Amino acid sequence: MREAATQEAALDTSPPRRMLNQEQVLKIVPVSPVTLWRMEKKGLFPKSTYISPNRRVWYQDEIVRWQEEVNGRGRGHANHPCEAQ
Repeated sequence: MREAATQEAALDTSPPRRMLNQEQVLKIVPVSPVTLWRMEKKGLFPKSTYISPNRRVWYQDEIVRWQEEVNGRGRGHANHPCEAQ
């Protein structure tokens, strides 16, 4: 079984996904750390993952995808799917 996983990893030629820490994310997304946390909690921002007990990261490709989804969205609560009523 371990050999099969090794063979699959050898066949995967895609580059590794880049991980960003909170400081790097906040340079890209102009919000406060608390706002980032709230957006993530409400499902308005990609979920982070812990790679160690004290190290939280986001995947860069997920941040880029989120930026593309947000681009062009209008202002106001009616334009935010989680908050619209």
